[in-house]
Amino acid sequence: MATINAHFNTLASGYLFPEIARRTAQWQKKNPGVPVMRLGIGNTTEALPEAVRIAMKEKIDALGDRATYTGYGDEQGDTYLREAMVDYYRRWGVDLEPTEFFISDGAKSDAANIQQIFGPDNVVAIQDPAYPVYVDSNVVGGRSGRYNAERGQYDGFVYLTTSEEGRFIPTPPNGKVDLIYLCNPNNPTGAVANHQEVKAFVDYAIANKAVIIYDSAYSEYITEEGYPRSIYEIEGAKRCAIEISSFSKFSGFTGVRLGWTIVPHQLECEDGGPGVLNKLWNRRQCTFFNGASNISQRGGYAALFGRGYEESRALVEYYLGNAKIIRDGLTSLGLTVYGGVNSPYIWAKTPNEMDSWQFFDLLLERCHVVVTPGGGFGPAGKHFVRFSSYGHREDVEQAMKSVKENAGI
Repeated sequence: MATINAHFNTLASGYLFPEIARRTAQWQKKNPGVPVMRLGIGNTTEALPEAVRIAMKEKIDALGDRATYTGYGDEQGDTYLREAMVDYYRRWGVDLEPTEFFISDGAKSDAANIQQIFGPDNVVAIQDPAYPVYVDSNVVGGRSGRYNAERGQYDGFVYLTTSEEGRFIPTPPNGKVDLIYLCNPNNPTGAVANHQEVKAFVDYAIANKAVIIYDSAYSEYITEEGYPRSIYEIEGAKRCAIEISSFSKFSGFTGVRLGWTIVPHQLECEDGGPGVLNKLWNRRQCTFFNGASNISQRGGYAALFGRGYEESRALVEYYLGNAKIIRDGLTSLGLTVYGGVNSPYIWAKTPNEMDSWQFFDLLLERCHVVVTPGGGFGPAGKHFVRFSSYGHREDVEQAMKSVKENAGI
């Protein structure tokens, strides 16, 4: 008799963003014809860079000719793109090898799938607040206990709680853990750890033979000096860290789907020396994955250099301009805000200690603006909401005008 994976039943509730969509749809049903302005989910809105579009069209044309048609590529990613990724990382003074890159269909799926190469008994440390996929994938993988509704956390996980006083930057755990999930720049708080703060985790991981899963999907949004674009800027990180990143928020690939994971040959863990984890991830990808779309890979290549890179940078600057509008608008209302400078996200403290879902309802009801409740990212976000800068400029301006005029705060 077939049975289910019972770990799914351990999940606390529905995934955060579908729940936001459900509540928004319910409100719209009660208020037909009233437009809703969305500053919640981080879904890009502007057109793909022209150089990227041209490159993908050229690839499509090549697929239309049997002489230049290509089918399956390497599961690890096309060689020319992995070699280009090596050159891309040299911008930050990081030297890697093509065989350390694995091209995928996005950072989110890699962040979930990477835990499959680690044993079920690994102790997992997760930031609070955290992007939900880090938590949920490990719950489904059987690494947690039951959800503790009173604490808003899962038994069995080690939570690296952040605070306003600490700029929402976590510090290494006191006891021993095996896997550490870090997101820098951080989603949802917009906080960015500096070299010394990241180095503290690298030193901890080396000392404890732990592995850091480092999500750098927003690294191109770093505008100020003193912050690492890659964890491999930190000495020793190749021995203890896997880096996951994406073209989604840099070049507008949210629907095109393209990302990458770096598993250094030097990486080791408690029961596996250098090279073992690289081989395991390679085996996992070859077994369960047929490689990213050859069309999207051609577009990703175009985004890394020359005109494509310049146009992608222009997209980043556009969204950061939106972030400034949101940040300035909220500040003018007297709200305490974080992020939005080296990140596309603004982390705003709710007024009068209001619960984040209550503030979500207030903004939807009074201003017709949708945000993301911080409580959906963990208990440390209970009194915060996340504003996303991914929107058309005119829509962002209209949304902030409505918030300033109608929120009543």
